[in-house]
Amino acid sequence: MSLLVVGSVALDTVETPAGKRDSALGGSASYFSLAAVRYCPVHLVAVVGSDFPGQNRDLLAKEGVDLTGLQTADGPTFRWGGVYHEDMNRRDTLFTELGVFETFHPELPESYRELPYVLLANIDPELQLEVLEQTRSPRLVALDTMNFWISSKLDALHRVLEKVHLFFLNDEEAKQLTGKTNVLTAAREILRMGPRMVVIKRGEHGALTLTEHGWFSLTAFPVESLQDPTGAGDSFAGGMLGYLASRGGRLDDGELRRAVAHGTAVASHTVEHFGVDGLLELDRAKIDARVREVWDLSRFELEEGA
Repeated sequence: MSLLVVGSVALDTVETPAGKRDSALGGSASYFSLAAVRYCPVHLVAVVGSDFPGQNRDLLAKEGVDLTGLQTADGPTFRWGGVYHEDMNRRDTLFTELGVFETFHPELPESYRELPYVLLANIDPELQLEVLEQTRSPRLVALDTMNFWISSKLDALHRVLEKVHLFFLNDEEAKQLTGKTNVLTAAREILRMGPRMVVIKRGEHGALTLTEHGWFSLTAFPVESLQDPTGAGDSFAGGMLGYLASRGGRLDDGELRRAVAHGTAVASHTVEHFGVDGLLELDRAKIDARVREVWDLSRFELEEGA
């Protein structure tokens, strides 16, 4: 089964205690695509500028990402720069230059409109609605967002939430969206807004998932050599949704829990390297081995009679 992703392809300048990269391939759609393509075909819709390096386009294509929907516009590519603090839990944004992304309107090629699995990555909710208007009854729609859209496009975001199955966001975004101070209460409130599943991304603390059947929590895989946290959340979403698509989109609790484990495994490989480098080294054998490690870390035997 194939996946459609609509989001950003960017050039990132990132500094962490482990090093620095200038104008490297980044953006939510890049990380998601390079994660999900380990499981199934991925079709990307985004925009880049006339300055976008040809080697980055070649890299995505070589990894198997279909770039038919990647637009090229006159002007500069979206650029972002950030520096991480010593513990890498906090970062400062140095610059955000939208470039051609500022006037981007997604146009789905005809061959993309029937795709059964869709990720609406972190872009304007109005654009996410434009994408859904061009699709034809997808089996599973996943959504990501950020605090900026919650504060500036709340009405549009609510309209998108009524149309999606799976919603990714972090602790602070969940609290901001609902006005609740407790993340568990916030997740329950979000479930009433339309999605069937809410996944709260919690960084080094893992992920908390809520469905109509209850909660599932999985810790992050402990990484000893953390290089670059950029793109971890998008890689997590790519691993999770890629797994679900490869399994035919089954959404029972067992498959959903395994999908979270796959997202966790993929994200852990991402942060062990700079930028997208960790994803380029991945294959299913490496992912499956890490999933097994995640399972070993999280299971235990109940004492008899407990």
